[in-house]
Amino acid sequence: MKHETYDVLTIEGGRPVKMWTRGVPVEEEAKRQLANIARMPFIYKHVAAMPDVHLGKGSTIGSVIPTLGAIIPAAVGVDIGCGMMAAKTTLTAKDLPDNLGPLRSAIEKAVPHGMSPKTRGFKGRDKGSWDRPPQPVNAAWTQLKDEFDAICNKTPKLRNTNNYKHLGTLGSGNHFIEICLDEQGFVWFMLHSGSRGVGNAIGTHFIELAKQDMRTHFINLPDQDLAYLPEGTRHYDDYVEAVGWAQRFARMNREVMMQNLIASVRTVITKPFETHVEAVNCHHNYVQKERHFGKDVLVTRKGAVSARAGELGIIPGSMGTSSYIVRGKGNPESFHSCSHGAGRAMSRTEAKRRFTVDDQVRATAGVECRKDADVIDEIPMAYKDIDAVMEAQRDLVEVVHTLKQVVCVKG
Repeated sequence: MKHETYDVLTIEGGRPVKMWTRGVPVEEEAKRQLANIARMPFIYKHVAAMPDVHLGKGSTIGSVIPTLGAIIPAAVGVDIGCGMMAAKTTLTAKDLPDNLGPLRSAIEKAVPHGMSPKTRGFKGRDKGSWDRPPQPVNAAWTQLKDEFDAICNKTPKLRNTNNYKHLGTLGSGNHFIEICLDEQGFVWFMLHSGSRGVGNAIGTHFIELAKQDMRTHFINLPDQDLAYLPEGTRHYDDYVEAVGWAQRFARMNREVMMQNLIASVRTVITKPFETHVEAVNCHHNYVQKERHFGKDVLVTRKGAVSARAGELGIIPGSMGTSSYIVRGKGNPESFHSCSHGAGRAMSRTEAKRRFTVDDQVRATAGVECRKDADVIDEIPMAYKDIDAVMEAQRDLVEVVHTLKQVVCVKG
């Protein structure tokens, strides 16, 4: 079925799927995964698919899943609260040094990033964590510690996770820090990260609990990663508490990183400047209670951003393409949501098979960033066309700023 700006998949035995994907390819596996989600008995109204939609673990990345009376931990995933933060500065392009290498090096030194290989017998410090966390980390952790201790009293296995020493760190994969220029030549700082090791531990623990509950009650599912926690059960209440805390950790993680990013830039650019002239900090892997179509429902955004009327959000492209600061239009059919990026067009394995370092060098020309075999899976061609993605969601958001990176730090 076609509507003015989106298509509707009618799902036998399930709710409809409304898809803002015109002009953007969608793999059949992703459609089948969306259908499985839509058949869950507690889906409210319909599932919304954003233009960056693609196959994911547990549920489809780029999907908005409204539920009544139940929550799917694997739909939220293990990078709980993953999202973006961006801040406009008073710096302009002419204030940046001709050689951007020292700027990138300063950022890499100030913010732990990446992950040490987990080889047999490895006991050293993960390079992606702090050895001795600096003061901003200590200050932020004091705001999180008491609630985390209470969560650990209920779930002791979480106590030994890498939490405090991951606060204010980037991670790996598609997480990044960028220095960008907007359409007027102003400098922006932008970063992408989530709840790091502790969010992974929380997500993994409750995903397994949900699967155990399904087995205990002999509940058959189209996909075991759609195991859910019914409202009113202990596991549900514990998960809501833990996932809420992990989302606060993720938001604070980005704020601390931004502080350290700004401080590192000041060591290279000595001209005084202000930041947060405009600022956005938004999740794109999370769950929260919202009111839609007259009911209070749980909305899980798996790779999607809240886009209420007037609300600012961030839609990044890739290492070599534009990113966008957007303002939501509050479209009720999308549950006030938009895409969280361009979306992958192929798997990391396929990208490494198909492209070379020379391809990566050409695709990131003009950007001070890593250009080696370990980041080929993040090559721009592994992602969908960001321009097509933006066109497909023109009734969900309007573009406020267009950003182009000049420095990119990858985990």
